[in-house]
Amino acid sequence: MPPARRRARAYDPARTRTAVLAQFAHVRAAARGLTPEQLALPTRLGDWTVRELLAHIGTALSAVPRLLDEPEPARQDARLLDWPFATAAAADTVAVTARRLAADHPDLDAHLADVERRFTDGLAAHPGTRLLATHAGALPLDDYVVTRTVELVVHTDDLAAAVPGLDIPYDRQALAAATRLLADALAARAPGGSTEVRIPPYAVVQCVEGPRHTRGTPPNVVETDPLTWIRLASGRLAWKDAVTGAQVRASGERADLGALLPLLG
Repeated sequence: MPPARRRARAYDPARTRTAVLAQFAHVRAAARGLTPEQLALPTRLGDWTVRELLAHIGTALSAVPRLLDEPEPARQDARLLDWPFATAAAADTVAVTARRLAADHPDLDAHLADVERRFTDGLAAHPGTRLLATHAGALPLDDYVVTRTVELVVHTDDLAAAVPGLDIPYDRQALAAATRLLADALAARAPGGSTEVRIPPYAVVQCVEGPRHTRGTPPNVVETDPLTWIRLASGRLAWKDAVTGAQVRASGERADLGALLPLLG
């Protein structure tokens, strides 16, 4: 059964754009210090190397000017919360594109600088209401930029996991937007009010069918930190392992979210 449609929360376009650029800058700064040996390291993404991962991170921004170059759809036929569930549709082409970009751009820093320039130029040239033909359907530019925070935060974590000792900051607004979008996606996948999912300090949602909580302490509570939530939602961390490792606190008979995760394809 497809996830129920749910109204997405509002995101401030200016803050979101600033957050995307800030997180991308953190990645670029980390990439500049990597040695050839580090760029050749494996990642947790199949057989991707760090170089290929960095090339793929660039597509988080380059997707925007690419979509802006395509004809504008006649009408919006998707919502922001549709995007997480549509990511699997693009999975087959992602790896091929990452390898091609890594091979075609030996100077990764120059490539990422060009990606950033084209991204900012595209945003400056078009209103936030401009529709893009994304793999989730036709979405406004401002909504699609919110999804870029998820791509950047998830892959920043992938990069940090691949290179021992690499410390990459997380822009607070980028982490907040990614956390909130994926929390709302969970509520859309399992609508209801019996379970409260807390991801302080950024998000609280209610989900899962059952008796609705109205006051006092909810009978079913899940609580975790933002990065653990991002890893669960993206499939980097299994629910069972997170609970066993005390990275998630879950109480109540409807507090097991294992069957609902991951959210991204």
